Amino acid sequence: MGIVVIGAVFVDIKGFPDDAYIPDGRNVGRVEYIHGGVCRNVAEDIANVELRPTFISIVDDSALGADVLKKLNNHRVDTRYIQEIPGGMGTWLAVFDNHGDLAGSISQRSDMMPIMKVLEEHGDEIFSQADSVVVQADMHKDLMKKVFALADKYEKKIFAIVSNMSIAVERRDLLQKVDCFVCNHLEAGMLFADDYSQKEPEELCEILAQRVTLGKIPSMIVTMGEKGSVYADMNGTKGICPARQVMVKDTTGAGDAFFAGVTIGLTYGKTLEESAQIGTKLAASVITSSENVCPRFLPRELGLDMDPIE
Repeated sequence: MGIVVIGAVFVDIKGFPDDAYIPDGRNVGRVEYIHGGVCRNVAEDIANVELRPTFISIVDDSALGADVLKKLNNHRVDTRYIQEIPGGMGTWLAVFDNHGDLAGSISQRSDMMPIMKVLEEHGDEIFSQADSVVVQADMHKDLMKKVFALADKYEKKIFAIVSNMSIAVERRDLLQKVDCFVCNHLEAGMLFADDYSQKEPEELCEILAQRVTLGKIPSMIVTMGEKGSVYADMNGTKGICPARQVMVKDTTGAGDAFFAGVTIGLTYGKTLEESAQIGTKLAASVITSSENVCPRFLPRELGLDMDPIE
């Protein structure tokens, strides 16, 4: 099974201005339609490190849904548990400024509850063979409970990623069951009811170390854009992982690639620091292109002492 990823598929509609972006003006530029969704991106990122993940999700029963499945299959993602349902995919509408930074967005979520049937019918076979499990933390609470119950039953590491932090904040208790939670500094501020927007890595690292201990969160990594990331766990491990200096073209998907790298590292025996470094390398490879996912890597290029999974 490799790493099992459970979450939504989105279609990303992205607009890029030809010149300086004017928020209240008519901007000439280009519009792109790209397969997205944080968990879909993560599944493809993991597959691009030749690690053959299994993706549990829903797509539309349309040509667009078929195209999503075709691409995932081409990247050797196991798609046998993906359902085809009318209106199964979400939509993310985003506008970027002339520097490649997100200027504004609107998302339309899809109903993920049909996944429950897959988990009820095939959950034991999926989780018993999984190397680890990735779950979208803002899915329906009943789905989350089912995922955690199966992960606990088969003693599998579970990693949480979020697309809507305001929903995830309501599930703070679940973070105590997650092996590692990854978010950005603004999302961390929402989670801990604080403002980290002006913090330097050294400051946030100390704050995070205190927060994971008080909140009994096993481990957590907070990304800070060009400032890198900070990490901490309940055992007192903490540190800073610098960002890589690269030319930024489009930041979409960088956080998902970072998360995928962290998950890969922690699944296959790397430390929190080493896993953050893998995540940083994958994120840097994403922001230099207009793609949502990282290019192809071999496991050994990321310091993993293993061969590609066939």
